[in-house]
Amino acid sequence: MILCGGQGTRIREASEKLPKPMINIGEQPILWHIMKLYGHHGFRRFVLCLGYKAWDIKQYFLRFEEMMSDLKVHVGGDTETEYLERTTLDDWEVQLIDTGLDAGTGGRLAAVGPLLTGDYFMLTYGDGLGNVDVGRQLKTLAASDYLGMVTGVHPTSRYGELGVSGDKVTNFAEKPPSDGWVSGGFFAFRREFIDYVPTDEPDHFFEQTPVQAITHEGRLGLFEHTGFWMGMDTFREYTTLNDLWATGDAPWKLW
Repeated sequence: MILCGGQGTRIREASEKLPKPMINIGEQPILWHIMKLYGHHGFRRFVLCLGYKAWDIKQYFLRFEEMMSDLKVHVGGDTETEYLERTTLDDWEVQLIDTGLDAGTGGRLAAVGPLLTGDYFMLTYGDGLGNVDVGRQLKTLAASDYLGMVTGVHPTSRYGELGVSGDKVTNFAEKPPSDGWVSGGFFAFRREFIDYVPTDEPDHFFEQTPVQAITHEGRLGLFEHTGFWMGMDTFREYTTLNDLWATGDAPWKLW
């Protein structure tokens, strides 16, 4: 499940009012990169929880094969499209579910809960990338007694860190990684987690009461990730991700 309801208001320079998951990294939206990461680890069934400008995301997948292939179009009379060279596409099953314009993350999760058919599900946001081993994350959860696992990351600080002794600077570190763990937004859950998510509160957030509840029960595990991770919350991060892709040095490109 991928939460795709955001507007990207903090990076309007890049989004131009697109839904945030449709902001491009290279020639494809960040959503495609996230799905390629999961696909690399063997996941092929996706549920996209849509909200803001849901049609833009639906249209992307409806026209995906045409966008990726060479075409010959006969214009006039009955329009006919001929595929000159079809692109080999990933074997994905994508469900595009409009979960409400203003719904919270928990409301979106509750709306698609009935679509779950397996014992486990993965959940992430439509705006973060990393070379996270989501396959191993799921196996780790399955071998544990936890109800869910959250990927912990050490993000790079947005500020330079100074080491000081009195009034003397002893160390100057430009944007060092933080020492503590923060959520990287890649979750794995047993299906029973859905029971913690209220179905009558569309504006609630699953990161609050549901995740807090299993945390207090000691049923939320940490999946440590020390590799690359970056959320796309600012124009600077958008630029950094595009620069990495353009130079062929994108750590999340495992496929």
